[in-house]
Amino acid sequence: MTVVIIGGGVMGAATAYMLAKEHGVYALVLERDASYACASSALSVSAIRQQFSTAINIRLSQASLAFYRQIGDELAIGDERPSIGLVEPGYLYLASAAGASVLRANHAVQRDAGVSVALLTVAELSARYPWLDTTGVVLGSLGLSTATSGEGWFDGYSVLQAFRRAAIAHGARFVEEDAITLEHDGGTIRAVMTHTGTRHPVSSCVVTAGAWSAPIVATAGFALPIRARKRDVFAITAAVSLPDCPLVIDPSGYWFRPERAPGHFLCGAPPRHGDPDDAPLDRVDHGLFTDWIWPRLAERVPAFDALRVTSAWSGYYEYNTLDQNGLVGRVPDFSNLYVGAGFSGHGLQQAPAVGRALAELIAEGTYRTLDLSPLGVERVRLQQPFREQNII
Repeated sequence: MTVVIIGGGVMGAATAYMLAKEHGVYALVLERDASYACASSALSVSAIRQQFSTAINIRLSQASLAFYRQIGDELAIGDERPSIGLVEPGYLYLASAAGASVLRANHAVQRDAGVSVALLTVAELSARYPWLDTTGVVLGSLGLSTATSGEGWFDGYSVLQAFRRAAIAHGARFVEEDAITLEHDGGTIRAVMTHTGTRHPVSSCVVTAGAWSAPIVATAGFALPIRARKRDVFAITAAVSLPDCPLVIDPSGYWFRPERAPGHFLCGAPPRHGDPDDAPLDRVDHGLFTDWIWPRLAERVPAFDALRVTSAWSGYYEYNTLDQNGLVGRVPDFSNLYVGAGFSGHGLQQAPAVGRALAELIAEGTYRTLDLSPLGVERVRLQQPFREQNII
């Protein structure tokens, strides 16, 4: 069985690892840039949460969090045990009057899925976080860390490298080649052609190329609604102490969270209205911070009135324009073409569970541990969105 995976980021590496370890299937992984300089896996802020609006995303994150908590055991190679620096201070969603009903509706879905999450009144927010100005806020939703659910962040590049090393150790091969064309005959993919002119025959083909997935699948005649959307991240320092600070999402759309070193934080926001969100990654919109984020940040946390930006970078969301949810499974009308892409910012946190599910579907023809059929690619052709509301 010759499985070719296009895209060697965390989703492709996790799928290759699960195929090899769980099913004895040794994939060939084609990655166009072995340095991962522009890979979303390497440039992500690498957070994980349970506060989604759909049950399937909650289950994916719960299963992946369990894996990440044990990643030293799961991806150990001999005596080498990977460490990803996982911490779980939680997510805090703040809602204005306009957003409170959505927060309550999401809360009901989350509780039904076993998430430990608390709705906090303004008084409770002020008591718990005295450094927070609650002007304009009517409700907060805080994820709590328990044995079965939790929220926080980790080192995404370490996760990528750990999956890659473990996949190789179990028999997968990674090759630096750019996949250009899917050679197909009716409903069967026969081979993958790369920029070198190499033809790789396949029994199955899996596209996990993130923001670059749509062009390669288009060569087989299927249009994925996935595009690259740039997100700028700013590292800041401030002489402040914010005890028990979680990752905070403001009603206006920006977010911030602490780093490990005292007084160090990360923050970001979607592009400003009218600004391009698909610019090259070297074009950080510094005005987004100085003109838009900082004034709002200083209002929400007055101690941030004085701060300094120490660095900034950009990464790409693999944004699914249909419904902001992952596209997972077999591509309609093809017997051996699969996709795992379009997660719109939550792919890294869900990669272990998605990789396992894809490996089951490819090797056994069905999902075993977690049914991802709600994320199936068929909904693209039918134009039936399965929308995720909680996209940051």
